[in-house]
Amino acid sequence: MTLVTLEQAFQPALRDGYAVAGLVTLGWEDMRAYVAAAEAEGVPVILQAGPSCRAHTPLPILGKMFTHLAEEASVPVVAHLDHGYEADEARLAIDSGFTSVMYDGSRKPLTQNIDETAAIVEMAHAAGVSCEGEIGFVGYSGGEQSAGTDPDEAAQFARDTGVDAMAISVGNVHLQQDVGDGLDVARIRAIEAVTDVPLVIHGGSGVPLAQRQMLSRQSRVCKFNIGTELRMAFGTALRAAVTSDPDRFDRVQIMKDTHDPLVAATRSVLQGFKPAQR
Repeated sequence: MTLVTLEQAFQPALRDGYAVAGLVTLGWEDMRAYVAAAEAEGVPVILQAGPSCRAHTPLPILGKMFTHLAEEASVPVVAHLDHGYEADEARLAIDSGFTSVMYDGSRKPLTQNIDETAAIVEMAHAAGVSCEGEIGFVGYSGGEQSAGTDPDEAAQFARDTGVDAMAISVGNVHLQQDVGDGLDVARIRAIEAVTDVPLVIHGGSGVPLAQRQMLSRQSRVCKFNIGTELRMAFGTALRAAVTSDPDRFDRVQIMKDTHDPLVAATRSVLQGFKPAQR
């Protein structure tokens, strides 16, 4: 059994200079490939159930899937609720075997975000579960615009909520298909100067590889969320599988052909978060 909390996954990452990938899952095929890739690379992995995943599959089922994969895995696995918006949702995730929950109050006024996040932290910690919060707002490519994290507000948020990890807005964007210009490292350093809470970068697909590596090894960024990059790899593999034989209709056989390409793409992502060679 290698199911661990977010806090347990982060302690060695901080000590040894690496980050852990929070991989956004949509179904059995991708989560299984993610664990296989993590095992091949010998690194921990965070399986994340975001809103679109939860709309497709109920949390109790996702909890069993994550737990089963963790029980069979040779590396630490975190079962994480990504972008939870309601206390009841966090409670259900905890009851379903998740070891980490994120409460996203980033669209709300600071005081309300702090109060609501603190309540989720208290509930999670009482159950032995980690909690991630978000301060500042990470926007969406082609959608809502970001609001950068204010370091002073980040310090207050970390202090008053007791979160185990803090998602920040420093130039990162959700659902970005192309690599962007990079994150605002000066803002990251300013946040690090006022709090020692592990930091999280959502929208990691748009962060250049060199910057992923640098921050993994030389900052308190312990987690990069990766979704779009691997969704695109899965979509490419699925499209090839469907078109390779127009007479094939068995979805199990079609889905099977996505496994190896997705494992390879995931391994490439995971390699970018490893510690420097010694």
